[in-house]
Amino acid sequence: MPMFEYKGKTMAGAAVQGTMKANTRADLERVLRQNRILVSSISKRAPEIEFKFGTGIKRVEVSRFTRQFATMIGAGLPMVQCLEILGSQTENKELAKVVGSIRDGVQGGATLSDAMRRHPKIFDDLYTNMVEAGEVGGALDSILVRLAVYREKSDQLIRKVKGAMVYPSVVMIVAGLVTFGMLTFIVPVFAKMFSGLGAELPEPTKVVLAISHFLSSNILYLLVGMIGLLAAFVYWRRTPQGGLTVDKAMLKIPVLGNLVRKSSVARFTRTLATLLASGVSIIEALEITAKTAGNKVVARAINKSVLAIAEGDTITGPLKASGVFPPMVTQMIGVGEKTGGLDDMLNKIADFYDEEVDEAVSALTSIIEPVIIVFMGVVIGGIMIAMYLPMFDIIGKFN
Repeated sequence: MPMFEYKGKTMAGAAVQGTMKANTRADLERVLRQNRILVSSISKRAPEIEFKFGTGIKRVEVSRFTRQFATMIGAGLPMVQCLEILGSQTENKELAKVVGSIRDGVQGGATLSDAMRRHPKIFDDLYTNMVEAGEVGGALDSILVRLAVYREKSDQLIRKVKGAMVYPSVVMIVAGLVTFGMLTFIVPVFAKMFSGLGAELPEPTKVVLAISHFLSSNILYLLVGMIGLLAAFVYWRRTPQGGLTVDKAMLKIPVLGNLVRKSSVARFTRTLATLLASGVSIIEALEITAKTAGNKVVARAINKSVLAIAEGDTITGPLKASGVFPPMVTQMIGVGEKTGGLDDMLNKIADFYDEEVDEAVSALTSIIEPVIIVFMGVVIGGIMIAMYLPMFDIIGKFN
C-alpha cells in the first residue's frame, strides 16, 4: 500500500499535514473528508529503500511504550494525543516512525488494533488481539495495563534465560580461541625447536604437533567449512522438522533442558492467562499462545489442545499426553477448567514457575562453572605438558 503526504485545513481553519497509507489518492481524500479536513494537496511519497537487520526496536522499548500508553489512556487523554506525545518523546527513531504511522492510521479512521496490525514485527498477534478485545469491550485502559504487566514479566523471564547462557557461552568461546591460538601460534614454535633436536618425541607430543600442523595447514578450509556447517544448521533449524528435532533435543539436555522446560511453561501459562483475562476466546488464545511458545514441542502440544477443544474435549488431556508439562501443571489447569477460574489458576502457575526459573538458572550456573574450569585445565594443561615432555626427557638424559 503506497504512502501519501497531504496538506489541508480543519473546519476551524487550522493547518494540518501528515502522511498516511491508502490504495489511491481518492481513497485518502475520502478518509480525510470524513475527518473534516479540507485537502489542499496530496502527493505520493517515493518508496524508501533501506537495508536493515531486524526492526531496530528492542522488546523493552515496546514494553515501555505499552506502559506509558496505558498510563496516558487511563488518565483520560485522547488516543491521538497520546500517540503524538509518545512518538515525540521516544529516543528510538524507528519506534517513533511506527508510532507516527499508528497515529496517522487512527486519524484516518482505523481502529488502534488495525493500525498496529500494519506492523506485525513490532506488535504480534497477542498484542493486537488484546488491544482489539479492549476496544470492543470498552476497557482499553485496563487491557493495556494488563498487557504492560505481561510484557514486563515476559521480558524479565527472557533476561533470566539469556543471562544464564551468556557466561558459559563467553567462557567457552574464550577457551576455544585460547586453545586455537596455542595450537596455531605457540605449538609451531616448539615444533621448530624439537625438529633441531633430532630425538624421538613422546606420543602425547606427536599428537599435539600433528593437530597443530593440521590446523595451521588447513585453517582457511576449516573456517569455510565451519561457516558452511553453521549456515546449513541455521537453515535446517528453520524448517519444521529441524526446529522440532532441535527443540526436542534441548528438552533432553541435563540441567539446561530443565531450564528450557520451566521457562516454556511459565511463558505458556502467563500468555494464556493474559489473553483469557482480556476476553479473547479460548481457541483463539491457544492458537496465539502456540505461536509465542518459543519451543515447537510445546507449540505442538498446545495445537493438539485446540483440536481437542474444538471436538468438545478439555485442554488438560492433550497437554498431559505430550509429556512436556509436569503433572502439577496439568492437574492445576484441570482444576481451573472445572471451577471456571482458569485464568487465575494459570497466573498462579506462571508465578510459581518464574521462581522455578530462578532456581534453574542458579543450578545451571553453579554446575557449568566448574565444568568449564576443568575443561580449560585439561585441554590447555594437556597441551603445555605435551610440549614440555621432550624437555624433561632431555634433562633426564643429561643427569
